[in-house]
Amino acid sequence: MTVSEIADLVGGSAHGDAARDIRSVAALESAGPSDVTFAADSKALERAVGSSAGCILVTSESALVAGVATVRVGNPKLAFIRVAERLAPRRAPTPGIHTTAVVAASAVVAPDASVGPGVVIEPGVCVGPRSALGAGVFVGEDAEIGAACVLHPGVTLYARVRVGNRVILHAGVVIGGDGFGYVFHEGRHEKFPQIGGVVIEDDVEIGCNTTIDRGSLGTTVIGEGTKIDNLVQIAHNVTIGKHCIIAAQTGISGSVTVGDYAVIGGQVGIGDHVEIEPGARIGSKGGILPGKIVRRGAVIWGIPGRPLEVFKRQHAHLSRLPDLARRVRELERRLRERS
Repeated sequence: MTVSEIADLVGGSAHGDAARDIRSVAALESAGPSDVTFAADSKALERAVGSSAGCILVTSESALVAGVATVRVGNPKLAFIRVAERLAPRRAPTPGIHTTAVVAASAVVAPDASVGPGVVIEPGVCVGPRSALGAGVFVGEDAEIGAACVLHPGVTLYARVRVGNRVILHAGVVIGGDGFGYVFHEGRHEKFPQIGGVVIEDDVEIGCNTTIDRGSLGTTVIGEGTKIDNLVQIAHNVTIGKHCIIAAQTGISGSVTVGDYAVIGGQVGIGDHVEIEPGARIGSKGGILPGKIVRRGAVIWGIPGRPLEVFKRQHAHLSRLPDLARRVRELERRLRERS
């Protein structure tokens, strides 16, 4: 693509050598004369001075970079995604079923789907068009996988799991395992039935080694467009809304409801039967006690979780404790001397 064509693609304005050929995408620091990169803020723009990049995407208000072709656009990072989709598209999987795959006779696999080596597909499974199953994927009985999904190596779908369209499951993801539910009786833990389902809606992406349990009697649901990081645990009967963000090492207990567009930071712990309303944000390492409600749009931090402004005041007091202790010891010393 030329710089001018890039500008047309992203709805921006080209400046400098608009006829320059651009062949690939790269980071700002490593971009060469045939690469396009982006500078999304003033600090990045400072680093762009002297860049060898063939083209830099900058904000509409940014100054131009001397000696470098630039494209001014409202959101450079989003524009970079659009250009990368054109210049560095994801390689389409080769359709077909590998000779080492084990596919039940009653399973339905779309002709243009790709099934890799060592894949196991049990009876009643449906795999949609253009979906790709990497090496060692296991798909349990009566599970469904929609169109254009990517299941990376080692993904496990238990029986009756439903996966929508354009879903990406990274290596080691396990969906549909039993929830952690027991009843204590006469010195023993009796297992509660775990016979519900899991529904993963369209355009969800789930990171490596994340686990999502099936509902005990109902259904665990991950809403459309939600993005879940690596090493996240989501328990039985949880409902995650649309377009949520859940960062790594978060643990969500059973029967939690998370509203649309919520953001949950890394290493957050959420007790059972919590309700997180739409647009709420929970900071990293936050802890939400069982049964609590996090209100719409709230920003919560700390253990136990509390509003950010309250947390900041309390943290400021805690940071002054060593000085307070020193002053108390000095006061005690003076009192002893007077007595």
